[in-house]
Amino acid sequence: PYPALTTFDAGSGEVCTIRRIRTNTPLQALTTLNDPVFMEAAAGLARRAMRVEGDAEKRAAWAFRTCVARMASGQELARLVALYRQQAEQFGRDAGAAHEFLSSCLDGKVEGGDEAEWAAWTVVANVLLNLDEVLTKG
Repeated sequence: PYPALTTFDAGSGEVCTIRRIRTNTPLQALTTLNDPVFMEAAAGLARRAMRVEGDAEKRAAWAFRTCVARMASGQELARLVALYRQQAEQFGRDAGAAHEFLSSCLDGKVEGGDEAEWAAWTVVANVLLNLDEVLTKG
């Protein structure tokens, strides 16, 4: 099986598994933070968030609700928006870093547009996709 599936204790595919055990290991966190598939998923979620009409708060609220299936608390939303603004400022100062980051996430297939904003939202999306609440819902 795909290595990330093994990390998350998925079956081999040779037999049917009725119910999987619940696990949560540091290796799983490293996988979600660094695996190219998860980074590409984060870039895709970021692209969708950028299509949401409104400001950073509305986009962050949409992304949170999409991932976690509940509304974000005020504190959760404030943290996400602060992270977005910090990353947007950092990538805004160095456009080359934004392009390089997106290229690494998307295997060199950057579509264009505001790369600093896209890179900043990708960081936020990666954080969301790595939340324990997202990975071990139940």
